Amino acid sequence: MTTLSVNINKIATLRNSRGGNNPDLVKTALDIERFGANGITVHPRPDERHVRYQDVADLKKVIKTELNIEGNCTEDKFVQLVLANKPAQVTLVPDAVGQITSNHGWNTLEHRDYLIKMIGVFKEAGIRTSIFVDPVIEMVEGAAATGTDRIELYTEEYAREYATGNKTSVEIYTAAAVKANELGLGINAGHDLDLQNLQYFVDNVPGLLEVSIGHALICDALYYGLENTVQLYQRQLK
Repeated sequence: MTTLSVNINKIATLRNSRGGNNPDLVKTALDIERFGANGITVHPRPDERHVRYQDVADLKKVIKTELNIEGNCTEDKFVQLVLANKPAQVTLVPDAVGQITSNHGWNTLEHRDYLIKMIGVFKEAGIRTSIFVDPVIEMVEGAAATGTDRIELYTEEYAREYATGNKTSVEIYTAAAVKANELGLGINAGHDLDLQNLQYFVDNVPGLLEVSIGHALICDALYYGLENTVQLYQRQLK
């Protein structure tokens, strides 16, 4: 079964907008777990404009499902944060400083030696590793050469095309997944997956282990309620 990890960055953004602790990020994460999510994802950035570094430590103390920390491992502070908190999974994303949201995967050929080094650091600490990649066969093959446990397929192109009625956009993801399965890589996916496009993606991407969903899920929760929304997404996965 494909598991659901809920990215709570948007909850932190709402909290930070007023400078207090409403909504309470830790309580919300625990409620999301209670409502049926299989994990919690956070993506702290250097300016801490949403999830703060202290939030990660606070969440680590109480999360009962899997904690997934996303971020750019070229930032020493991020590396130290991950090693100090030892999440179930670290997802390495090649974000630039100040980038609004992730918009591309690693060039696993160009950065192979660097990724081998950093993945080794995290795996030595007993942390499962995943790296953000575009659905390109060569990038998947390059990922396998780094020693990573999993890849996370960047799904913005699929979501954009699906919204126009072009379901054939999933085909490059299917091919990438087939190659990843051949190479023994676990497969995660995320970015712009929602209640409209999720089930079709899951049905056509063999071996999909986890989806990480934040923005769309939190937006849907404004209309459907948080508990109901988490369960609606789980139904799409099942």
